Amino acid sequence: MRLIPILLIALVATVQSAERPNIIFLLTDDQTTYSLGCYGNRDVQTPNMDSLAADGMAFDNYYNTTAICMASRANIMTGKFEYRNGCNFEHGPLLREHWNQSYPMLLRKAGYTTAIAGKIGFEVTSNPGKKGKLPQEDFDRWGAGPGQTHYDTAKNKSMTAYAEKYPHSSRAYGAFGSDFIRDSAKGDKPFCLSISFKAPHKPATPDPKDDAVYKGKKFTKPANYGREYGEHFSDQSKQGRQFERFHSWNYSDDYDGVMAIYHQQIYAVDVAVGMIRKAVREAGVEDNTVIIFTSDNGFFCGSHGYGSKVLPYEESARAPLIIFDPRHPNSGKQLRSESLAGNVDIAPTILDLAGLPAPAGIDGRSLLPIYANPDAENHTSLPLINVWGPKACHSLAIVTRDLKYIYWAYDKGEFEPVEELYNTRDDPGELTNAIGTHPDADAMRQLYDEQITHWKKNAVPYHNYQPFGEIFARKP
Repeated sequence: MRLIPILLIALVATVQSAERPNIIFLLTDDQTTYSLGCYGNRDVQTPNMDSLAADGMAFDNYYNTTAICMASRANIMTGKFEYRNGCNFEHGPLLREHWNQSYPMLLRKAGYTTAIAGKIGFEVTSNPGKKGKLPQEDFDRWGAGPGQTHYDTAKNKSMTAYAEKYPHSSRAYGAFGSDFIRDSAKGDKPFCLSISFKAPHKPATPDPKDDAVYKGKKFTKPANYGREYGEHFSDQSKQGRQFERFHSWNYSDDYDGVMAIYHQQIYAVDVAVGMIRKAVREAGVEDNTVIIFTSDNGFFCGSHGYGSKVLPYEESARAPLIIFDPRHPNSGKQLRSESLAGNVDIAPTILDLAGLPAPAGIDGRSLLPIYANPDAENHTSLPLINVWGPKACHSLAIVTRDLKYIYWAYDKGEFEPVEELYNTRDDPGELTNAIGTHPDADAMRQLYDEQITHWKKNAVPYHNYQPFGEIFARKP
């Protein structure tokens, strides 16, 4: 007689699980937007990423509001700008109060089985000024590691079981994800898998399996490649390592060789994406598994004569974003959106997918309305923040769908504050500083000033964020 209630409970659990999709979040490290075929690069082989974009939606105006890994990852997890979560190199780890409101924590609390692998990129602490630790106990399955992690799978403690078959970490993470998907699909709970690939972060360490993929390949240089296309940039932007790395990382004298290795690393991630999608199909959850793919920041690959990231220019701050929801009628239409979106939107999007409300007061917004209508607007503007590295390179910028205003505040020694304005729609290579000619310059200044007001009002009272409200204030 007790069999019917038990079967009823099991049926309800199964229905509830079906209503809540499985969610896979894939994050690369330092992947520039034009490294994918689906973003217009004909020199590269990214079939699985391209297929994901064809099945879902690609976003053409997606920015990392802080273009450096530690802060960007905290932004992604919490949906908050850097000065609101207080986490970055030279500042401090993520406080537990913010981590408790992150998407992995909220999904697990709501009944999701959760896993993470790769470079989580930050630690969690209970109080400002105290050393943090990795939140390993907060996931059902753990494949992540401290610091930058390693390309050598055997050196990643949580991944050693995969080292023999997959000695390079990119494919190992694909195998970890595949195993988690197959195991979780056997249960009655939805799952959330987060994988943070180390690739293509320096030091360049490609998988030898892929040595033949780009051997002898010649790569088309971007139209803004070289120092002559960065002469109009501020002197402040040329004080950090991003400027000298044009030479020290050999973009200036071995472009094809450097880019072959860079894209070879991305190719291995593409293989891993294929492994994960295959596991989803084989586990029978293809119709109810949403996949999100992006990078923690872009990368200067010689554009304007710069290397690396951090600065608020397009190659550094803008990144690829692909979302695929197999349940939605817009899927399979190869749609793209030019709506302004940011890394702070990832957490509320994932929570929205799971049917959960976003924490009150966060800065991000769900992108699901954009998936339903690619022409819809999400943000009118977003800040691009850098408070890491040499003080001269610290900057705050405001980006809209069509324009970008940058204020370089550092004014010590021979430096004076500098304004830059770019029409990113008509001048995506940022070749002309239109600050003195564009009719919307004052409107962009006003948006910038509003962001300063928000910073002063909402910056966390620790990790040295409050002073930047005054440092970045425009000088009359």
